[in-house]
Amino acid sequence: AQALLATYGQGRVEGRPLWLGSVKSNVGHTQAAAGVAGVIKMVLALRHGVLPATLHVGEPSSHVDWSAGEVRLLTERQPWPRTGRPRVAGVSAFGVSGTNAHVILEQAPMVDPQADSAVATSHPAPAVWPLSGRTEEALRSQARSLATFAGRRSDIAPGRAGLCLATMRTHFEHRAVVVTEDGTGLVEALNALARGTASSDTIVGQDHGDARQAFLFAGQGAQRVGMGRGLYGAFPVFAEAFD
Repeated sequence: AQALLATYGQGRVEGRPLWLGSVKSNVGHTQAAAGVAGVIKMVLALRHGVLPATLHVGEPSSHVDWSAGEVRLLTERQPWPRTGRPRVAGVSAFGVSGTNAHVILEQAPMVDPQADSAVATSHPAPAVWPLSGRTEEALRSQARSLATFAGRRSDIAPGRAGLCLATMRTHFEHRAVVVTEDGTGLVEALNALARGTASSDTIVGQDHGDARQAFLFAGQGAQRVGMGRGLYGAFPVFAEAFD
C-alpha cells in the first residue's frame, strides 16, 4: 500500500483518487492463482466500466499512512465512466518467497466492425487450420470431422476457427496444417487429408518426441523437501514415471 501511495497516489486530480481493491475478498487466498484471478477481475471491470467493491472491509489498516497520497479503498462499488482516455488498472501479485509482479492493464481500443469487415474483405488473410491425432487414422478422422463442419457452415470465419484449433485443442503426435489463401479450399484440402492424399495446401508431419522437457514450479508454496519420496519408495509405477 505504501508503494502504491508513493507511486500512483501523488499529483492526482482532486476528487479522482487511485481506488484500491483486492480479489482475495471475493475468492479467498488463491495461492499460485492469485495473479491471474486479479487479472480476470480487472479485465471484467475494464469491460463493464465498474470498479467492484472490496468485500468484508471494516476500518482501513492502521499500518498504512493513508494521508501520504490519494489512494482510497473500494469499500463501495464505483462507476468507471469514459473520460476520453482509456481506462487503466494495475494488478499486483505477491508471493511468500518475495515475488512481486505488477501488471498494467489498459482498455482495448474501440473497434469499428464495419471498418474491420471492409479490411478483411479487401485483404483476405490465408486460413491456417492445424490438426493432430494420437495416430495417423485419428488425424484423418479429425480432418473428416472438420471437413463436414466447414461444409455445413458457410458463416464461419476461417481465421478465427484456425485460431481456436491452434490455441484451444491438445496437440498430439501426428500433425497436419491445412493452409488456403482465402478459405475457399479448406473443405477440399481437409477431404484430401482424410483420404490420405494430401494436397499442396496441406503440410503433414509427425512429432517423434525426441526432445526431453522438464518443468519445475517452485516458490509458490506447493512443494516441500522430500515430497514424493514415500510414493517413490512404495509404488514402482510412480518411480518409473519419475525417473
